[in-house]
Amino acid sequence: MTLPVSGRVSPGKEAMNRVPLQQPQTCGPWELKERLGTGGFGNVTRWQNKDTEEQIALKQCRQELSERNKERWCLEIQIMRRLDHVNVVAAREVPQGMQKLVATNDLPLLAMEYCQGGDLRKYLNVLENCCGMREGSILILLRDISSALTYLHSKRIIHRDLKPENIVLQQGEKRLIHKIIDLGYAKELDQSSLCTSFVGTLQYLAPELIERQRYTVSVDYWSFGTLVFECITGFRPFLPTWQPVPWHNKVMLKHDDDIVVYEDLTGDLRFSKHLPHPNNLNSLLSERLEKWLQLMLKWSPKERGKDPNATPSDCFLKLETILQLKLVHVLNMMSAKILTYAISDDETVANLQLRIEKDTNIPAANQELLLEAGLVLEPNALASQCAIDYMEVDGRRTDYPLVFLFDCSSCTYEPQFSPRILPENVRFIQNDSRYVLQYSQLRRTCGQVWHTIRSLKEDWQRLQQGQKAAM
Repeated sequence: MTLPVSGRVSPGKEAMNRVPLQQPQTCGPWELKERLGTGGFGNVTRWQNKDTEEQIALKQCRQELSERNKERWCLEIQIMRRLDHVNVVAAREVPQGMQKLVATNDLPLLAMEYCQGGDLRKYLNVLENCCGMREGSILILLRDISSALTYLHSKRIIHRDLKPENIVLQQGEKRLIHKIIDLGYAKELDQSSLCTSFVGTLQYLAPELIERQRYTVSVDYWSFGTLVFECITGFRPFLPTWQPVPWHNKVMLKHDDDIVVYEDLTGDLRFSKHLPHPNNLNSLLSERLEKWLQLMLKWSPKERGKDPNATPSDCFLKLETILQLKLVHVLNMMSAKILTYAISDDETVANLQLRIEKDTNIPAANQELLLEAGLVLEPNALASQCAIDYMEVDGRRTDYPLVFLFDCSSCTYEPQFSPRILPENVRFIQNDSRYVLQYSQLRRTCGQVWHTIRSLKEDWQRLQQGQKAAM
C-alpha cells in the first residue's frame, strides 16, 4: 500500500489583497467586486449587477490544468447545472458576454449564487468556537448537510471532498443556511458503484481513499463524521497534527466504536468512544450523537454508516430521529445544573414534573416551573410550549429558552452548587504549571481555559435570569 506523502491535495484559498486582479473590471451592467479565493481548479470572483444588485460568484478555470482536471472541471459544471437543492450552492446563468471577455481559455465559466457568510472554516476559527460550536448551530449544520448529502447520493453523486472550506453560509429569513460547494472532485457512480481514483483533502479523507482502494458513498460518511466531530469539539477526531503514514498506522488500530484518538499532554495515545469535554452539547444530545458518530467513523467502509442491531439502521435516518427530538432545558436553581428532556407532542407539564422528580428528588407537588418572563407553567399545559425549534431561531444564540425549577417547599433560597469539573488539560497544568507545552497543545489548553471562563460567566447569567423570573 502506498500512501501520499503530503496532506496538501488542493491549494488553499487566498485573500483578494494577496492576489492582484488581472482581468476586466466590468461586463455590461456587471462589475467585478473582489476575488473570493483560489482553488485547485481556478479562481473565484464576486460580481454585482449595478442595475439589479444581484450578486454571483464566478469560477474560472486555470489555463495550466492537466487534461484530466479539465475533464473534472467540465464534469463539475455539468453536475452543478442539473442540481436543485437548498443546501447545494446553485448554478446561475453566465452573464451575456462574460465568457468571451473574462475567460483566458476555451473552458466554460461557472456562475453560482453568492453566499455572503463566508465558509465554515472561517466560522470555526472564531474564538467563540475554539471548543466547538453552539448546540443550536451544530443541529442546524447536521440538518442542512445531511439533507444535501442525501440529495447528492440520491442523484448517484459522491462529493469526495467534504470539509469546512467547502461549506458556505448564507443568512436566510430566520437562520443561517449551510450550502455545499466545490464539486470539482465529485464523482458520478458508475454501474459497479465503485471508484478508485484518489482525490480530496487528506485530513478529511476516508481510509480507503488514502489506501487508494475502491470506494462508495461511505467515503462521504467518514468526511461528514470528521467534520461534525470538529464542529462539536473544535478539533479533528484522529491525531490531527500527524503525518499520513504514522497517522494511518495508529488510527487503524482503533475499535469500531472509537470516535477519537488523541495525544494527551504527556504524549500518551488515548482512544475513546466518547466525545471529549469541553463542548457545548447537553448530555442527552451528546450521548445520541456519540452513537451516531460511531457509525460514521467506522474504519471498515462496508460497515460504516450502518447499525444492523438498530432500527433505523441507516445513518441518515438515524440522524433524522435525533434532529426530530423536541428538547426542553430545565435549570435547577437549587444545583445550577441544566436537565434536558426529550418530550412528545402530547406530553403535559405534569408528566414532565414526574421525570424531574426522579432526577432531582424534588416532589412534583413542590416544584415551581417558571418561564423567563416569570409565568408559571400549569401542570395541565403542554410541555412542548417550552421546546426549542432551531428551524425558527438562530442556532448561534447563547440565550436559548430555559425553564427555571424552584423548590417551593423551602421558605428560603439556599442553593447547593457544585463547582464545574475542569477540562483535562486545565487540571494537568494546575498540577504542573511549569510543564512546557508544544504549540498545538498550548493552543488547545488556552482554548479550554477560555471556554471554562465563558461557561462560568454564562452559568452566573442564567442564575440571574432565574432569580429575576422569580421576583
